[in-house]
Amino acid sequence: MIQRRVALLDAAMLRVGVTVFVSIRTSRHNADWAAAFCRQVAAIPEVVEFHRMSGTVDYLLRVVVPDIAAYDGVYKQLIAIGDLLDVSSSFSMERIKYTTALPTHYAG
Repeated sequence: MIQRRVALLDAAMLRVGVTVFVSIRTSRHNADWAAAFCRQVAAIPEVVEFHRMSGTVDYLLRVVVPDIAAYDGVYKQLIAIGDLLDVSSSFSMERIKYTTALPTHYAG
């Protein structure tokens, strides 16, 4: 069950205390485009989570940066990838709960 051991770093001390949730919609859904898109987004260091979604949003990213200007740089990298229908950003105002612990009571 244990994949690896890691150190939990202090985002504020690393100057990446701003969390941005980025919703991406695209009109491109072929395998080649998706593979290239996923490879390019995954290579952006500020993207710390990257999910393919069901519903109206195709991809959801969690991005950490020091400020809005730094996020603008990430945004410009994202739109340079191309063929995106919509990129919507929401800035976290307050982190109410955060854990890396997974619920273990489902493991049998």
